[in-house]
Amino acid sequence: MASAAEQLAANLNFSAFAKAEDLKKRIWFTLGALLVYRLGTYIPMPGINPDAFAQAFEQQSGGVLGMFNMFAGGAVERMAIFALGIMPYISASIVMQLMTSVVPTLEQLKKEGEQGRKVINQYTRYGTVLLATVQAYGIAVGLESGSGIVTDPGWFFRISAVITLVGGTMFLMWLGEQITARGIGNGISLIIFSGIVAGLPSAISGTLELGRTGALSTGIILAILVLAVVVIGVIVFFERAQRRLLIQYPKRQVGNRMFQGDTSHLPLKLNTAGVIPPIFASSLLLLPATVAGFSDTSTLPAWAASILAALGHGQPIYMLLYAAMIAFFAFFYTAIVFNPKDTADQLKKHSGFIPGYRPGERTAEYIDYVLTRITVVGAIYLVIVCLLPEFLISATGVPFYLGGTSLLIVVSVTLDTVAQVQGHLIAHQYEGLIKKSKLRGGKRGR
Repeated sequence: MASAAEQLAANLNFSAFAKAEDLKKRIWFTLGALLVYRLGTYIPMPGINPDAFAQAFEQQSGGVLGMFNMFAGGAVERMAIFALGIMPYISASIVMQLMTSVVPTLEQLKKEGEQGRKVINQYTRYGTVLLATVQAYGIAVGLESGSGIVTDPGWFFRISAVITLVGGTMFLMWLGEQITARGIGNGISLIIFSGIVAGLPSAISGTLELGRTGALSTGIILAILVLAVVVIGVIVFFERAQRRLLIQYPKRQVGNRMFQGDTSHLPLKLNTAGVIPPIFASSLLLLPATVAGFSDTSTLPAWAASILAALGHGQPIYMLLYAAMIAFFAFFYTAIVFNPKDTADQLKKHSGFIPGYRPGERTAEYIDYVLTRITVVGAIYLVIVCLLPEFLISATGVPFYLGGTSLLIVVSVTLDTVAQVQGHLIAHQYEGLIKKSKLRGGKRGR
């Protein structure tokens, strides 16, 4: 027999959505916040010569700056106030989550509940300011080294650039938190998602223009479209894939009645880390080349120039490092967000157990064993999805928006957002049922 939640989910329709006033307010708030973000990507940073910068960016757009521009929603090519994007916050969040598993004081804060999470979030904000300041200063120095990009080089420009770019990142961080709290959730992911989606039309038109001019053959364009559809299907399949562990609860006696033990399942996602591994791997690979992209490489030492050349997009070392970082962060982030010992302790606390394994330590070891095995498959899936299109991009010069990382982010965030909307609709229908039952109870009492 289907559960009540499954029955409600099956009955979701447009009439239920029309009655969910709170959900509609959340959706409108989310759309308004994303519109503010998109407008901010068109506000230029002061002190920049737009023509000189556009010419410098065009020379570097086929490299790592093209991918950085994708994550920033096109703000880099316009050197807008949101040029740093939300990446410093993501990097600070990952570092802070690592610290909570290493530093005992932070680990204790994490276990203190809501108050502890507020303190950790505050530390994350401080880390975001620090990272954004370092990156903004590097970008300012890099812009000054370009010919004619900065109208009045000097410390005044550097300070104003740092304040502008750091302020833009902090505003995006605040905006993402507001979308999570007052919108439909996943605020940071939705900001990255909207930036990528906004660039899709121009990327597709650019690809078609390459076909019109003969730079790309019709067969290659069709192959790209087919590959994109296949990658989307693979992403949907693996993002919804789960390993469900059987959980049993013993019989219990209430008064003179004996109740049969219940059974449930512990779902373990094949890709517990989500889109974090490719995003963080990309951000780390982009850091050294972000500033160098605007600098005069002829003034760099020979060893630095060779390293930058080896880290160029499509180069073998870049691909190897990208794959290694994706696999590493798949395991790393899974270990952070899912603790088998805590899960085993919760099962033991509620008298649940996995058949064939003792509650406590043995259960934690088994959950960790299963989670490690499925994470291997998840890491391989992430590497393949992110690297296969990259080889095609490096061979054909297709825009970055059609890469595996961008498709992974778009599809994953779409699935999560749909799940959030369904969750709000189910909660609304539950509230409606509860109100009806109370009204019926009141009428019977009369």
